[in-house]
Amino acid sequence: MKLYKIAAICALTLLSSTSIFAQAKKPATSPATGTLSASIARGKLVYSKICVTCHMADGLGAGAMNPPLAKTVYVLGAKPKLAAIVLNGFNESIEIDGNTFSNVMPSQDFLKDQEIADVLTYVRHSFGNKASAVTVAEVKKARAAKK
Repeated sequence: MKLYKIAAICALTLLSSTSIFAQAKKPATSPATGTLSASIARGKLVYSKICVTCHMADGLGAGAMNPPLAKTVYVLGAKPKLAAIVLNGFNESIEIDGNTFSNVMPSQDFLKDQEIADVLTYVRHSFGNKASAVTVAEVKKARAAKK
């Protein structure tokens, strides 16, 4: 029963943060001409408004509830799978470094493709991670596969 309460709190936090995010200023650099550092900066903004509640500021997750984002196969692995997790949510038990995580992650499909690409690029370049950027085209493809 506690897992459902935690998932509900995360969902409410996400819903309330979307209105905050909608009020955020548009980036000075257009997504088409943006640099990696601009994408990471925009992704950090998305992360701080949407993801930090469950995955924490250090990306190490919340105890046994929410998985870490640091150096995991989910973050460093296939980009389409990572984009699909953001778009579809995640409702499976997973084992990372000998710990099992089974908290539900709600879908974040309300985010724009650019926001998802930016936040995933931020995560793949933060918390000790060093992986390639996620592009808007890759997110669009994952979103199309969702339908």
